[in-house]
Amino acid sequence: MKFLIITHVPHKKQDNHWFAYAPYVREMNIWLKHVDEVTIVAPMVSGTISDIDLAYQHRDITFTQIPSIEFTSIATIIRSLFKLPIIFLRLYKACQKADHIHLRCPGNIGLLGCLVQIFFPKTPKTAKYAGNWDPNAKQPLSYKVQKWLLSNTSLTKNMQVLVYGHWEHQTRNVKSFFTATYHATEIEKPMERNYSGPLQCIFVGSLVKGKRPLLAIQIIEALHKQGKQVSLDIYGDGVLKEILYRYIADNKLETIVSLHGNQSQDRIKASLKQAHFLILASKSEGWPKAIAEAMFFGAIPIATPISCVPYMLDYGRRGILITPNVDETIVTIHEALKTEDLKTMSKLGSEWSQQFTLDYFEAEIKNILIRS
Repeated sequence: MKFLIITHVPHKKQDNHWFAYAPYVREMNIWLKHVDEVTIVAPMVSGTISDIDLAYQHRDITFTQIPSIEFTSIATIIRSLFKLPIIFLRLYKACQKADHIHLRCPGNIGLLGCLVQIFFPKTPKTAKYAGNWDPNAKQPLSYKVQKWLLSNTSLTKNMQVLVYGHWEHQTRNVKSFFTATYHATEIEKPMERNYSGPLQCIFVGSLVKGKRPLLAIQIIEALHKQGKQVSLDIYGDGVLKEILYRYIADNKLETIVSLHGNQSQDRIKASLKQAHFLILASKSEGWPKAIAEAMFFGAIPIATPISCVPYMLDYGRRGILITPNVDETIVTIHEALKTEDLKTMSKLGSEWSQQFTLDYFEAEIKNILIRS
């Protein structure tokens, strides 16, 4: 099978190996186990390979570089419009040679891929929509257009659209899906936590506005001021790092909040096994792996009810749903600590999350490719 990947993810080359954002490549390598030839159409960037990059694992990879595009200002819009004919041509030529077209959405390149695939109704296709599929979510117009094109079975044929969560009134080509981090061999009975003593909390994710890491710190700060013994370990990096450092220093929170940067999967896994709670008050998500990973080892998520998060937390039975407001969140957490059976909540979360192993994930991907 000649497998084509169309993605906006920037790629790097080193020693004849192609690298990109590790969580994305880790998933793609599972797909690539079951195909003969791979073509990747994506932007390319220079720079050294970092800890957050990972190499594709396949013996036969062809990379087709396309320019990156953005529409954030008049200048970038004009430049991007001139690039569009080149991108369309390269996408079209790549689709002509493919036995299976795989789109990564949402994104600007994903949108162009959604348009080009219309001209290949007989070619089997999949689209991994890694964003929020909620039909009622407030999203950029380009995201709405992608969702409309992907679910329009008159324009988009021979396509399975893999989305996170369960949503009513979807077209027949939309398939509820998931992602995974751990193998079945890593399943273990979570440590039983004591919720009446010091509470260890964890944040895992990019330090960007959309993930609201500052809100996580402020929640811990407020609990601490009210006399709760709490701590927060933050794993991740991003543009807000210096702002968070300053906030921690200015408010003398060094003894209860620690920024660890990007760390290995094993380090994060060890922290999740010990943590009482994961805090992730995101503005938007697809399938937040940090939440599923926390639940896998018994840490209870404290999260905003966006995308499929309410479904993942069974609407409050497997985690604590909050608003992005510190005062309201503190009331919700206090109420949960007083009235909820948190040990049962932790147990229900781990039992649910441990269904979604990498073994199951690979079996589902293999079935998709076989049926195509």
